[in-house]
Amino acid sequence: MISESETAIASTLDAGVATRKRLGEILVERGKLDPANLERALRLQAESGEKIGALLVTLGLCAQRDVAEALSTQLDLALVDAGGYPEFPILDESISARFLRDAHALPVREDEAEVALAMADPTDAYTISAFEMVTGRAVRPLVAIPTELDAALERLYGSGKSAVGQLLGAVEARPDELSLDADVQQLKDLASEAPVIRLVSLLITNALDTRASDIHVEPFENRLIVRYRIDGVLHEVESPPKRLSAAVISRIKIMANLDIAERRLPQDGRIRLRVQGKEIDLRVSTVPTMHGESVVMRILDKGGVALDFQRLGFDDATLKRFLEALMQPHGILLVTGPTGSGKTTTLYTALDRLNQPDVKILTVEDPVEYQMAGINQIQVRPQIDLTFANALRSIVRQDPDVIMIGEIRDLETAQIAVQSALTGHMVLSTVHTNDAPSTVNRLLDMGVEDYLLTSTVVGILAQRLVRTLCPQCKEAYTALPEIVEEMNLARYTQEREITLWHAKGCSHCTQTGYVGRISILEMMPMTDALRSLVMKHASATELRTEAIRGGMTPMYEDGMRKALKGVTTFEEVLRATRED
Repeated sequence: MISESETAIASTLDAGVATRKRLGEILVERGKLDPANLERALRLQAESGEKIGALLVTLGLCAQRDVAEALSTQLDLALVDAGGYPEFPILDESISARFLRDAHALPVREDEAEVALAMADPTDAYTISAFEMVTGRAVRPLVAIPTELDAALERLYGSGKSAVGQLLGAVEARPDELSLDADVQQLKDLASEAPVIRLVSLLITNALDTRASDIHVEPFENRLIVRYRIDGVLHEVESPPKRLSAAVISRIKIMANLDIAERRLPQDGRIRLRVQGKEIDLRVSTVPTMHGESVVMRILDKGGVALDFQRLGFDDATLKRFLEALMQPHGILLVTGPTGSGKTTTLYTALDRLNQPDVKILTVEDPVEYQMAGINQIQVRPQIDLTFANALRSIVRQDPDVIMIGEIRDLETAQIAVQSALTGHMVLSTVHTNDAPSTVNRLLDMGVEDYLLTSTVVGILAQRLVRTLCPQCKEAYTALPEIVEEMNLARYTQEREITLWHAKGCSHCTQTGYVGRISILEMMPMTDALRSLVMKHASATELRTEAIRGGMTPMYEDGMRKALKGVTTFEEVLRATRED
């Protein structure tokens, strides 16, 4: 039976909502939801009776945070920040942990007059009424993000019932681990169990929520480890038990259309998903190890790429030199750096600048990471002999103005790139080297003739990625004289009292002190003086000295200038450039 108090609360909430915009309208206005998807969700809601916010999240049309923020606006209630949950349980002597989990609510503050209650559904009149009855105080509902609320409940009450834990409990326990030689049908059956499917989906969703770029699933002798790479650094997360290794890995392989019977050879595949209203591609790689297959999923968020040079880390001087090389009518412009240093993103940003109706652009990539309108993109397929070199031979006859090659890996590809530049094409590509000057020696070592190299290469950009300081919690401090002298910081600023920055850590950055990454760069235009040194086969050190004399800002110096501006820390710059 519904109490009078509960009826009064429900009436008040309903009256307030009636005078405000609907939740779906707010999400559409904020660009978090497509109107067509809202109509689809409303039709499903009419059949299921489920609340629209929960339904949008279940369908993958909106992120939990976006729905919670819209609900906060609609109901005019405060949103609980991740750091707003208490360190110790409140009212634990009066209210059981089981009730809190069932109600999906958690008291976060209390005083003599009222209790502040974080709720996944702040319109739940029954829960509000129950708290008022037990505490004898007024209850002020707050909007909670469900995953953050679950994490707080798990931390405070140690239930073992986190989202991952609940799914693991739903998987039938098996006395023995599945062997590497398990029957293919047995693998398929195990990977098709609903809890395993939900578990893999949850691992992917959690990775997106934490801004991870890669998901690593690694089987070892006694455990299965799942790690997320966030801002370039690996973090271990709650992992399934070892007995589920075969199920989890088989599920990922099925999603990526890989052969689950083949466990002796490496495989590559792709998963396309729509999660939280965004188109997500996952590049899947599997390799056999001693204890099973290791899987890495690279997350490619089509909507998450910032094609803006300033946001990538280009200062005015570096951008000016880069654009001067990019706007040449023909030649080769190279971007270099180790794996995962942002080279492809820089090339896409350059292509975006060149992408005009009167310019034909063709790319040859392995893989095509982001699809761009107006650009013809070719996926390399070695299994059918569609290699970089073979594709390049054909696309030159397609009359392109600009050609982008994913990577110059061998002499054959390099020679075709040179020939393309000599016949009037602008060629963009990447090479794996540590800095800009050593790229010249790398090409010479490949077998490219020195006179062809000096005739075609117009510039080389080298880059690394460093983590950027969290704007909410970064702290300034005065650098010690010993640090100033050792790092030679005085040459990078006119200030006599030099300020550096600490990465402190807060709820906004999940206690890391960093949010996102930015490039540190060095741009080496190919000048006549450098061409002369290349013809003499000068060393990388000699080329670097001449490039700096000609105005190149070294990568280390670019990083230190960013550290002094509070963009990053000098420790991050040293970490990224320590091998140079």
